[in-house]
Amino acid sequence: MEQYSVLVVDDDREICDAIGIYLKNEGLTVITAKDGIEAIEKLNEHKIHLIILDIMMPRQDGISTTFKIREERNIPIIMLSAKSEDTDKVLGLQVGADDYITKPFNPLELIARVKSQLRRYVTLGTYEGGNKVIDLKGLCLDKAAKEVTVDGEIVKLTPIEYRIVELLMTNAGRVFSIDEIYERVWKEPGFNAENTVAVHIRKIREKIEINPKNPKFLKVVWGIGYKMEK
Repeated sequence: MEQYSVLVVDDDREICDAIGIYLKNEGLTVITAKDGIEAIEKLNEHKIHLIILDIMMPRQDGISTTFKIREERNIPIIMLSAKSEDTDKVLGLQVGADDYITKPFNPLELIARVKSQLRRYVTLGTYEGGNKVIDLKGLCLDKAAKEVTVDGEIVKLTPIEYRIVELLMTNAGRVFSIDEIYERVWKEPGFNAENTVAVHIRKIREKIEINPKNPKFLKVVWGIGYKMEK
C-alpha cells in the first residue's frame, strides 16, 4: 500500500511520531499536521487517501475540521479521542467521520482500521453481482459512477454512508440487523455497534429523505434492523 498517503493530525508530537512509525512500517506515506488549520493546508498541498484526526486540538479542533473537510471531500476520517470524549465521538460521526479509536490505542487495532478504511475507499462500490444502476422510485444508485441521486439531484455521501446505502439498495426489501450492517460495511465484528450504525443511518436519512422522521426509503424494522423499501 506504499502508494497511499495518510494525514495524521494531532497537537501531541509524540503521538504523531508514534503513529507515523506504525504506518510507515506498513509501507504508507505519512504527512503530519498539528491542528485543523494546518490539516486543511496539507490537504490542499498533497494527495491524501485517509486522515487520522484528533478531536481536541488548539486553533481548530477535530469536529470543526471534519465538518470543513466534508464540504468538499469524502476522504475516510478516523478520529482519535480520549475516553472522556464520548459525546465528541458521536458528534464526530454525525458531521462525517467514518470511524474512531480511543486513546491509548492498540497499534495493531489502529493499523487494522486504517487498512480497512483504505480498502473500502479505494475499492468503493465493488459489491459483486447485481445491476450497475438501481432505481427505487426516485432514489437511484449508480455503482459505476459511485453516485446516489434523489429525483436526479446528486446526494453527497461519505464513504461509509455510501457503503450502507449500496448494501441496502442492492438488497432492497431485505432487513439487515445492526450487527450485520456493521460487519458488512466496516468489515469487523459488530460488538456495541448500535450507536455507530444509528448515527450513520440518521445522517443518510437527512440527505435522502424529504421528511427524515417519516422516511420513504430507509425504514426501521423495530427490534430487527433496517431495510431499503423496494
